[in-house]
Amino acid sequence: MDDYVDIIVNSENICVLTGAGISAESGIPTFRGVGGMWAKYRPEDLATPEAFAANPRLVWEWYQARREAVSRAVPNAGHMALAGWEKLARSFVLVTQNVDGLHLAAGSRHVLELHGNIRRNRCTACGRESTMDEITFDGRPPVCGCGGMLRPGVVWFGEALPEAVLNEAFAAARECDLFLTVGTSAVVYPAAALPRLALDRGVPVIEVNTEETPFSAGATCSLRGPAGEILPQLVAAYASAPHRSRQTS
Repeated sequence: MDDYVDIIVNSENICVLTGAGISAESGIPTFRGVGGMWAKYRPEDLATPEAFAANPRLVWEWYQARREAVSRAVPNAGHMALAGWEKLARSFVLVTQNVDGLHLAAGSRHVLELHGNIRRNRCTACGRESTMDEITFDGRPPVCGCGGMLRPGVVWFGEALPEAVLNEAFAAARECDLFLTVGTSAVVYPAAALPRLALDRGVPVIEVNTEETPFSAGATCSLRGPAGEILPQLVAAYASAPHRSRQTS
């Protein structure tokens, strides 16, 4: 990391892509990690529009199990470090593949949720969004005030990512002067195209992950370890730069 401190501290327009690895440090099970009765189901058979149409109650029950796990989690040091970094940089865009909402809970403001947010619901009829607190799940799929059935506010298999969010993410990758991937293998497209777009522009891309990934060899710098340990160090270095101290004093 020492070899890249100058690159880090002199960056002004930063884009970050996060994946499941950063939330795993908060105890959130992976997409396939909800155990018990759900072990006999393939997530790919539940997280689809077809599954919801065929058995909305089953899909809702599975998502309620996931929501209960998310509701017990709190942001970790990695989430908090990114929220702090945003306050220091001129431009900071956080793109996440996670649906747990922990970046927002940590205080990050410019968050692009590529796959939606499990803490929200969306009406299948009128499109109105609501939060977990606005509904009561009694075993039956909840309905909107308009009478339409609600669904979890996430992107399912077979559905396109939200176009406006994706476009903003690509714009950030085209305009940044430092790109970080955190807790993601960066192999699932279209999100995987973001760090590669930065690399093609000659922008340094720093990977933070506990293990080697298919992207590691192409990264400008690959840092091994938990995000909760590495990111606070990067932010501390960024904040301690002499010119940064003058800007934030």
